[in-house]
Amino acid sequence: MKSICVIGSLNVDMVAAVERFPQPGETLTADGYSIYFGGKGGNQAIALGKLGANVKMVGKVGDDIHGHDYIRHLRMNGVDVSGIHTEKGAATGTAMIWVDRQGENQIVVSPGANGCMQTSDIDAMWEELVQSDLFLFQLEIPIGTVAYAVKRLKQAGKTIVLDPAPASQLPEAIFRYIDYMTPNETEVRYYAGKQDRYVYQLKEAAGSLIRRGVGTVIAKAGENGAYLIRDAELSHIDAYPTQAIDTTGAGDSFNAGFAYALASGFEVNEAVRIGNAVGALSVRQVGAQSAMPTREELDRFLETYRRGIKQ
Repeated sequence: MKSICVIGSLNVDMVAAVERFPQPGETLTADGYSIYFGGKGGNQAIALGKLGANVKMVGKVGDDIHGHDYIRHLRMNGVDVSGIHTEKGAATGTAMIWVDRQGENQIVVSPGANGCMQTSDIDAMWEELVQSDLFLFQLEIPIGTVAYAVKRLKQAGKTIVLDPAPASQLPEAIFRYIDYMTPNETEVRYYAGKQDRYVYQLKEAAGSLIRRGVGTVIAKAGENGAYLIRDAELSHIDAYPTQAIDTTGAGDSFNAGFAYALASGFEVNEAVRIGNAVGALSVRQVGAQSAMPTREELDRFLETYRRGIKQ
């Protein structure tokens, strides 16, 4: 299996269960409240570690109890933490999450130490970074750092997967260095400049990203599965049926399953199917990382649908 490196955010998730989302100026009483480890980078690293991947996490935590606990948590889940640095005087990133009774969520993020990740940090650990083969990025660390690392690593011959979330303005030059871009419905419309519901305009919208240099677009569509777009070809890959309890981290789980499959040698279509399966498994409980499946759970799930993993 190829080695994987996740470069991104590490947050503490503060999750409140609510009957519905509040209106502006409205106060609601939560049905319950919990604290979890999160952040898109940390989520993807943990998901990969639980799947048994050879995975390293690169990012920053604050010099506080949450940061120290997070590093220990990652290590316990099979993640190489040698690329995580503690930022003195900074708090660990925090995400405040509301989850309604249908399992949908709203999220507000305070970057904390994540915002301190600079291009100089990439330079400082370069020799260590290039030991990995496949790199996962998101957009919860400074965009300039992401763009710099993506370009330099792609020029070094590495495979780049970008989860463009949260949707943010990107430098035009970055697109040509992305092998796989994995936006959801909101994000594909944002980057393509489309306002129509994206299923009807998907091929056109994704095509605009490919013309800008992206190798392959994989549009995550939740319960509708995913759409794979390469050149003029569009393929729909069905979701696995599941009862959603909490969709927090589902997209991160998809990305981890997809990257795990690519690193294991699967073709891209099958890698998307495995990403769909990991995503489906991750929404069956409250919490992001705690709901992410192990390799054994993934194998059993795929076997149920008679789509076992071929080695």
